[in-house]
Amino acid sequence: MLIQFTDFITLIGDKLVGWYQSTLLHIPNLILAILVLFIFNFISRYVHKLTVRIVDTFSDNISLISLVSTISKVAVIAIGLFCALSILGLDKTVTSLLAGAGVVALAIGFAFQDLTANFISGAFIALQRPIQVGDVVETNGYFGKVKSINLRSVIIDNFGGQEIEIPSKEIFQNPIKNFSKSGERRIQIDCGISYNDDLDLVQKLAVEAIQSLDFVRDDKPVELHFTEFGDSSIDFLLWFGLNAEVAGPPLAKSESIKAIKKAFDANDISIPFPIRTLEFTPSANSVEVSMLSRMDN
Repeated sequence: MLIQFTDFITLIGDKLVGWYQSTLLHIPNLILAILVLFIFNFISRYVHKLTVRIVDTFSDNISLISLVSTISKVAVIAIGLFCALSILGLDKTVTSLLAGAGVVALAIGFAFQDLTANFISGAFIALQRPIQVGDVVETNGYFGKVKSINLRSVIIDNFGGQEIEIPSKEIFQNPIKNFSKSGERRIQIDCGISYNDDLDLVQKLAVEAIQSLDFVRDDKPVELHFTEFGDSSIDFLLWFGLNAEVAGPPLAKSESIKAIKKAFDANDISIPFPIRTLEFTPSANSVEVSMLSRMDN
């Protein structure tokens, strides 16, 4: 019994001595691995700052700058980690980590397809700049002023006191009307006048009424074109350039309609509306009820 216990103690001692000797042999590699991690962490900070400067030269989107710079920093640290593990002789661990990271990335991609698509679309919007903060746009059935552009969504002020958040994927994949891209904004007004009115007089009155408004641009002509013979009116379209610093599109259109209506009323120009004639025919039941009432009397 004493001999077995002695053998057990000897076995443990030999094992501990082996571990101690193995640790002494790996201390230089361990120190080198730690040094490599420290160096790569130091380098990642400068890569982060350099990435911020580079991305900032072609995009002012804070979210995109933060995302790209963070990814670059994490990538440098990950490379340093893999190098340190390789120095320690843990090549199989590196392979396992890479395989596991690939599986996790694939699973996340399938689970969050819409979120991933929105982030990628937001990145392309930030790089290509089809819209910018402050632009007046119309997209996905919404009209308003771009308030902020994030990677996941775009927020639009609809001039009615509400903010509309549209996913970046919908902005990127659907048509966009950007009224601020060229720096010019044109208002269109649809109207119609009676067949009995003088078309030349109508054109003169409408153009003069619009030109008298203070938010109409002087360097752009006011255009009026008759478009078709309608069911009850001769229809026309009127365009004019808007000085957005004086009035917004909703106010400008409202004041323009009022000015045209006043000018037409003062000169007996009528704006017709459809007239419907409704004919009511007595039904058979109502006639029978009427006859029965007479017989009772």
